[in-house]
Amino acid sequence: MNETEKIKISKAFAIQSDKIGDLIPDIGYCFATNKITIEGMKVGYMYREVPDRDSDSGWRFFSGTESQDYVDNPENLKIYDVNTIANYDPDIIPYLDSDYGAEYERLQDSHFFKMID
Repeated sequence: MNETEKIKISKAFAIQSDKIGDLIPDIGYCFATNKITIEGMKVGYMYREVPDRDSDSGWRFFSGTESQDYVDNPENLKIYDVNTIANYDPDIIPYLDSDYGAEYERLQDSHFFKMID
């Protein structure tokens, strides 16, 4: 296996695009890390900021295990439709109507999040 093949394999998404269903109405795009979309980890930390553009939902999703160096590398953070991330982790769905400024972390070993003050 050559290096190009190894890179392609390492960047394979945890859920194939044909397996993404419509779980939520269209609310725009978000940012999520490869820890979620490539490694298949659950969302452990999420926040909603004031959107940059009309189609930006303001949501930012992380596994909670990312270092600052990891997040600072643009190869590790990509733009996705929020519905795509809801397919990776449906536990986020009840929180998606939260106001801008909302910040949540997952309660350990559960399907629920708590708001961070």
